[in-house]
Amino acid sequence: MQRAVGSCVYLFERLMPDPFVIVILLTVMTALFAIAFAPKGTPDVILSGWYKGIFGIFTFAFQMVLVLVTGYALASAPIIKSGLERISRLAVGPCSAVILVFTVGAIATFLNWGFGLVVGAMLSKQVAKHVRVDFAWLVAAGYSSWVLWAFTGMSSSIALSIASPGNPLNLVEQHTHSVVPLSHTVFSTWNLLTGFAAMVLIPVIFILMRPAEGDIIAAGQDALAAAEKTSDLGDSSRAGSFAGMLEGSRLCALVFVVAGATYLAIEWTRHGVSLDINTVIFIFLLAGLCLHGSPRRYVGAVTEAAKVTGPMLLQYPFYGGIMGIMAATGLAEVIAHAYIHIASTTTLPFLSYLASGLITLFIPSGGGHWAVQGPFTIPAAMHLGASLPGTSMAIAAGEMAGSLLQPFWAIPVVAIAGVGVQRVLGFTLVIFLTAGSFIGFVYLFIVPVFSGT
Repeated sequence: MQRAVGSCVYLFERLMPDPFVIVILLTVMTALFAIAFAPKGTPDVILSGWYKGIFGIFTFAFQMVLVLVTGYALASAPIIKSGLERISRLAVGPCSAVILVFTVGAIATFLNWGFGLVVGAMLSKQVAKHVRVDFAWLVAAGYSSWVLWAFTGMSSSIALSIASPGNPLNLVEQHTHSVVPLSHTVFSTWNLLTGFAAMVLIPVIFILMRPAEGDIIAAGQDALAAAEKTSDLGDSSRAGSFAGMLEGSRLCALVFVVAGATYLAIEWTRHGVSLDINTVIFIFLLAGLCLHGSPRRYVGAVTEAAKVTGPMLLQYPFYGGIMGIMAATGLAEVIAHAYIHIASTTTLPFLSYLASGLITLFIPSGGGHWAVQGPFTIPAAMHLGASLPGTSMAIAAGEMAGSLLQPFWAIPVVAIAGVGVQRVLGFTLVIFLTAGSFIGFVYLFIVPVFSGT
């Protein structure tokens, strides 16, 4: 097992280019596929869709960057860092380290994907300070825990979309005039049991593929120590001045915190508690300001967080361009129909799972992915009498599996942790082959029976 994994890691490190090069290659590949197979794959439509997609994703891209920045700033608050440090002390060896990082990351991600994305990477750094492990192996475990629940947990964009009345992406409501509550998707017995089984299976796989002693590349302690230093934008010469007092004032920070908390209380009282991307960002912002205690400290934390967002800022627009090409030319419809054409009532969830994994390589955005695949899959499910919750969550599960190979979501994790994405994906490839096969088995044989129609 170690030799096989070592070969995968070696190949990824030697053959996989920088993620920005990957998005360039994927763009070219998408354009060629559109020319060959799409009904509107002409050069002018491809270029037009590419241009519109690049700029059409800006709002979503900025939201994702803010999720990362505010989540990072929150996780770097003294009380949170102290809590992660205490938790990290529970790890006494490589096996307990990987189990701890995976479990904590999975729990945090189930509650909210933005928080889990940051917590897994931050905890990996804390554990690596006092346990000698292969750092990429440990970070891969944290990333795998995020992938497991980011698309099928409480903040699943697909599950939330079909559960929200009037949501533009509630494709089920548009066809059936009814919504699918979270109790039928995220909190369904089959979804929870599948996730819990994977939470047992994946750490076992990581333990089995632990690098041999001679192959371990541990985290540099000097680099970890340097990363712990947060910048303080305050000028020490102004410490006693009026400006310095305002910058370090807890009362000044609490103005935003109280105002924001009051707004949320009013909205949730009137309309019930609900979470979307904007609300998550807002909560992270308020919590970070509150826990850091002063504008100066929070600005310093955000400045540190912004340093890891460069690759995301560069690549998001070009993934939007890929999405634009697929939507404008009809290529996504061709891919989806290729699977749906051979589907039956029981096999549609499984085939949707496979199609979703393929489309994820080109469109890693959850909401954008659903907007492309959902319009063709939901009518097919209605026509075949297949389970709407099961088919919808199959698309979400396919995103989960595909993200183990697609470096898009791994970029912020490795940026926070300070490790190469190629080595991390060498380990997640094994999880894709094993856990991905297990989840595919579930959607082929279990979900059609227990998810209803």
